[in-house]
Amino acid sequence: METQVFEAKAVQRHLRKSPRKVRLVADFVRGERVDKALTKLSFLKKATATDVSKVIRSAAANVRDKFEEERLDDDLLYIKRIYVDEGVTLKRIQPAPMGRAHRINKRSCHITVEVAKLQEEL
Repeated sequence: METQVFEAKAVQRHLRKSPRKVRLVADFVRGERVDKALTKLSFLKKATATDVSKVIRSAAANVRDKFEEERLDDDLLYIKRIYVDEGVTLKRIQPAPMGRAHRINKRSCHITVEVAKLQEEL
């Protein structure tokens, strides 16, 4: 008697935004229902909110594609895990006074979102 686990994940790799800035938005919606999280992100005044909402929508669509026989709306799904990892850092040089050079790190990140179905309370 196996119980079917309704969950899936989506990953956005090599997003050209700093992981520190993206983590602020990810922490804002962690553990929320998908529909509520998307509504919160639509009103958030952060540039990364659109990128995070895109990954959440993709994870919700992955659950629906994986379990087509089950009706899974956004109000039945919640964000089980969301985390932001550091990606590749592009190293660039900025000319500085007296013939020196300062280094500029252009950071990138990977966003991973796992979405699952809410458990019915008995």
